[in-house]
Amino acid sequence: MHKEKPIIVGFSGTQQGMTEFQKKTVLSLLKWLQPAKVHHGDCIGADAEFDAICVELGIRRKSHPPEDDKKRAFCQTEETCNVQPYLIRNLDIAKESKILIIAPKEEYEVTRSGTWSTYRRAKHLKKAICLVLPNEMRLEGELIEL
Repeated sequence: MHKEKPIIVGFSGTQQGMTEFQKKTVLSLLKWLQPAKVHHGDCIGADAEFDAICVELGIRRKSHPPEDDKKRAFCQTEETCNVQPYLIRNLDIAKESKILIIAPKEEYEVTRSGTWSTYRRAKHLKKAICLVLPNEMRLEGELIEL
């Protein structure tokens, strides 16, 4: 993929971890996008799996840890933000990214979910979104102008 500007990718995913389809799709997306840096929420489950994929690919990582350590993965990233409440750090991930990869556990949007909250914030900010559902992927926004 030809890039004029470095691509910054944000990620949010389920604390239950990604399906095999989601892991393979996220890996393919990262290989295609070749981001200069990624941002994630440093939670157990999908964030930790995403971080490991990025380490494997040699991608620079910035974590946005939650203020509650109970669900934190403590990923060893190159940059770590100060801890913040979940909703604030979800907004920061969306703001600091050009494109977001969202990997929820559900096939449909739900209201009481940090992953879907990040999705809604990204949509509101008119970001490009790769919605990687458990068994399918949907592209939203202006991916062509990356």
